[in-house]
Amino acid sequence: MSSGELLWRAVRRHRGRMIVGVVVLSLHQATEAAVPVAIGIFVDRAVASGDVQPLLWCVLMMVVLFAVLSNAWKTGARQVVRAIEYETHALRLEIAQRVLDPRRHRTGLRSGELLSIATSDAEKAALVMRSVSIGVAASTALVVSSVSLLLVDVPLVLGVLIGVPVLVLGIQALSPLLTRRTSSQQEAVATTTALATDLVGGLRTLRGIGAQHNAAARYRRSSQDTLQATLRAANTNGLQDGVTTALSGLLLAAVAGVSGWFALTDRITIGELITVVGLAQFVAEPVGTLGYASQVAAMARASASRLASVLSSPPLIATGSATTVDPSKPLLELVDVSYKSLSAVDLTLRPGELVGVLCYDPRDADALLTVVAGRAPEHTGQLLVGGTAIEELDIDAVRRTVLLEQHDTDLFEGTLRSNLLVESPSMERVMTAAGAADLIDELDRPLADRSLSGGQRQRLGLARALLAEPPLLVLHDPSTAVDAVTEELLAEGLAEVRDGLTTLVLTSSPALLGKMHRVIVVSDGQVVAEGIHAELAAEDTAYQEAVLR
Repeated sequence: MSSGELLWRAVRRHRGRMIVGVVVLSLHQATEAAVPVAIGIFVDRAVASGDVQPLLWCVLMMVVLFAVLSNAWKTGARQVVRAIEYETHALRLEIAQRVLDPRRHRTGLRSGELLSIATSDAEKAALVMRSVSIGVAASTALVVSSVSLLLVDVPLVLGVLIGVPVLVLGIQALSPLLTRRTSSQQEAVATTTALATDLVGGLRTLRGIGAQHNAAARYRRSSQDTLQATLRAANTNGLQDGVTTALSGLLLAAVAGVSGWFALTDRITIGELITVVGLAQFVAEPVGTLGYASQVAAMARASASRLASVLSSPPLIATGSATTVDPSKPLLELVDVSYKSLSAVDLTLRPGELVGVLCYDPRDADALLTVVAGRAPEHTGQLLVGGTAIEELDIDAVRRTVLLEQHDTDLFEGTLRSNLLVESPSMERVMTAAGAADLIDELDRPLADRSLSGGQRQRLGLARALLAEPPLLVLHDPSTAVDAVTEELLAEGLAEVRDGLTTLVLTSSPALLGKMHRVIVVSDGQVVAEGIHAELAAEDTAYQEAVLR
């Protein structure tokens, strides 16, 4: 999808509101152009003649014109604003859906940049409908003004018809430059936003290593770059505004001067002079509006380009169409899998098994998790879920079968209960099993009212995973942020709650490994040992050094 296609789609899917808005706003502009004409008629027919009846008709005509003016603008603007807000919302939902897509996408952007695109760029791209609506309305005003001048004097209208296109072309000549500078500004803002997000997320670590001053200096440089990009875009906007105002003023002066000379030579009446000068002065407004519409369109194109780059990004993970798995087959099977540090790994999880995996090298654990999560399309070997290759399964079928809960837990706004996502009569039992019994009494307390420790967040994430009751649960170091007593309770609770369900735990915790039906040991990317915890701890020296504390 290109930026042009995205903008055209925005207008097309709100065409009902846009048609009403454009028609009514055009009526407003046509009526406003008719005001100088009505005043000219008023002067020639009523004031110059002194008749009462024409005077009453002219007053009635002015009342009608201004009644139409006020209501047309209000009605048309309301329709266009609604279209803009609905489109902004729709674009934000599309970006959120793409970012949260479990297949993941090659955007090449950080979280802060995606946040900027989903908020600022979505809003600016939707403004294309404002550009279209006011642009059409301004063009209508110019057409009505030109026709009115044509009825007064042909040379005058020729001057306007020549001058107005020159003005519009002069304004449009700056649009490419404005688009480039606006795009650069928005990219700079997104980069700075991403940097700020990263710095806030890692502030505790930065303070721990004493790097907060370097981080602040880096943010200051990024902020200065953003400021310079913003100033360049503002300078271009100002230049366009200045050119528009200057050329409009020159056109007004020329038309007023010529029409004044025509009035002195009795070529046109005083009423027609008022009409011509009024229209010439009015023409500056739609010309300025066209300049503003050009600025808004340039900004919308720049934002649409960034939105299109995200919405058109290809998925990292290819999925199939199979929607079910065979429950009689092993829920997870790795056959001769190699990926990054892993080399020819074989692993089978039978239904109802609790299996622990001890990786001497953390890189092996990360690689194994990536493969099991289906996020390593470039791996070799086979990854089967319920006897079906993961590439052949629909992504929803994989997510219904396999749940991976890493030790870094993400929590959302709301209460602790809403973060658990599932209402279950066994909630207290599961919370206790996850070692989070201390949080049971605070489930309905807003998360913003208290600060959870790393261990509490981890246990809450584990409770959420257990409540989901997935056929296959994959855990990565679920006890890294808890003390030894809590770790033992957590191990017992996990074995109890997951009894009869398949569970894979990557950990070096002896308490957890002791509850597993079997333990698989991975060293240098290969499976080097397999057995129960007690046997491995008694016979394998390397295992003892890695596990026993």
